[in-house]
Amino acid sequence: MTTTLQDGTIAPQDRIFAALDTPDIERAAALSKAVLGVVGGVKIGKELFTAQGPDGVRLAAGGAPLFLDLKFHDIPNTVAGAVRAAVHLRPAILNVHASGGRAMMQAAAQAARETAEDLGIERPKVIGVTVLTSLDAADLEEVGQRGPAEDQVLRLARLTQDSGLDGVVCSPREITALRQACGPGFLLVVPGIRPSWSASGDQKRVMTPAQAIAAGADHLVIGRPINAADDPRAAAQRIVEELAAEAGQGSRGAADQAGSSEKARAG
Repeated sequence: MTTTLQDGTIAPQDRIFAALDTPDIERAAALSKAVLGVVGGVKIGKELFTAQGPDGVRLAAGGAPLFLDLKFHDIPNTVAGAVRAAVHLRPAILNVHASGGRAMMQAAAQAARETAEDLGIERPKVIGVTVLTSLDAADLEEVGQRGPAEDQVLRLARLTQDSGLDGVVCSPREITALRQACGPGFLLVVPGIRPSWSASGDQKRVMTPAQAIAAGADHLVIGRPINAADDPRAAAQRIVEELAAEAGQGSRGAADQAGSSEKARAG
């Protein structure tokens, strides 16, 4: 469950989903156990799901809040059926490709809502995948989409919102523009996150956790900086502590500024 602080923000640890990007069920379960209680949840994608199936997902998640990252993309009826099956895994968040179109996304949202009602559980957030964070403008041009990646992200994000979904997966570099386009209530789940002490890997549009939160991200998906670390729990804890320190500095700065303004008015 996500913890909301007194100022309305999400607690630092609850912002993070640790990515269990491995087909090895024992490795995934060990990673999940290692970060349990340190971060807000785990992200499980196609690699583990394809290798281990739904039972493997349950075992690997170990009861932690789950972001089910299967990126459904098919005709509306097929995606609706896949979402209905996915809701039985009780994810907190699941996603579909926004490029599947309005009808597909509406079918996904309806399937999630109705299945959750039938099961008597909380409805998962359904979010759209805009442009994969491994793609830049040159990659998009190769597949026939001209212009900056950010332009396509905004088009698909608006379509996602109009289709009744809860938010999008996006690159850190698009956070500010998406907030302006879609408003503060639109969920932004952000991969492409690398602490300053970690290499960027194969994602081309990256940002540090503190920078992403400052820009307006809701949740961060962090993979290799945690799961490739010698001590995944310590790496996760380091990221959370850095976020908490940054949040504390921001709060103190705001308080100091407010105090200075009050003194100026009194003077």
